[in-house]
Amino acid sequence: MALDQHTIARLAEHLETAELQARDVTKITDDHPEMDWADAYAIQEAIRARKEARGHRTVGLKCGLTSYAKMKQMGVDSPVFGFVSDYMACPEGSTIPMAGLIHPKVEAEICIVTKAPLTGPGCHVGAVLAAIDFVIPGVEIIDSRYRDFKFDLKSVIADNTSASRFVTGGRARRPDDLDLRTLGVVLEKNGEIVAMAAGAAVMGHPAAAVAALANHLGARGQSIPAGTFIMTGGVTEAIAVQAGDQVNVRFQDLGSVSMRFA
Repeated sequence: MALDQHTIARLAEHLETAELQARDVTKITDDHPEMDWADAYAIQEAIRARKEARGHRTVGLKCGLTSYAKMKQMGVDSPVFGFVSDYMACPEGSTIPMAGLIHPKVEAEICIVTKAPLTGPGCHVGAVLAAIDFVIPGVEIIDSRYRDFKFDLKSVIADNTSASRFVTGGRARRPDDLDLRTLGVVLEKNGEIVAMAAGAAVMGHPAAAVAALANHLGARGQSIPAGTFIMTGGVTEAIAVQAGDQVNVRFQDLGSVSMRFA
């Protein structure tokens, strides 16, 4: 690590304040070009600790940058990881206020809940599939705090991978009843189809993203407990939304998830 604990704590406060006040900031590597990957995740962990100290529960984990095209574009060979807090959850069909957001985008996600712990290194797709209790459809509302979406990957990790809001809905299904690779997704905005994809867009198989998460945590001496809610990453591209937009996402065999922005 290149940053001292005081700097990590200060940057965590800076980024979390930007999130809570819906205020954009410049990417933190502008002032700290020496930052390394360990620093980025340490800042994210400090943000998580700040939230939990105020009584917010961490209710799930999330994978980001899970499409191979996005990885290639960013010059990396693995996804990034973050967490979601209780206050980020919005009911299916609800109205999400724009007042608490900066420049939100939505992306469809295949989500899972585990029934057994997952530990890395060496976690693989088969182990993940055996550990899944059920699969549910979701939509993540990402909202980078960086001005004009100008950021680098270390800054994104530190900013908890742009976590902001999420919605789950549809119906839960057992993994044995689904083919997660070919599971189709259609994202509609204001009644028009704006994105279509299948589960294979996520690292070839959504379970591969969960395995990567387990291996990432394993390298840090952590694991995924049973009962963990995990967002496996965007199946579709991220679509910008604004006040008045209605979003509906249809998932093959899983039903739909909808929300409105106001």
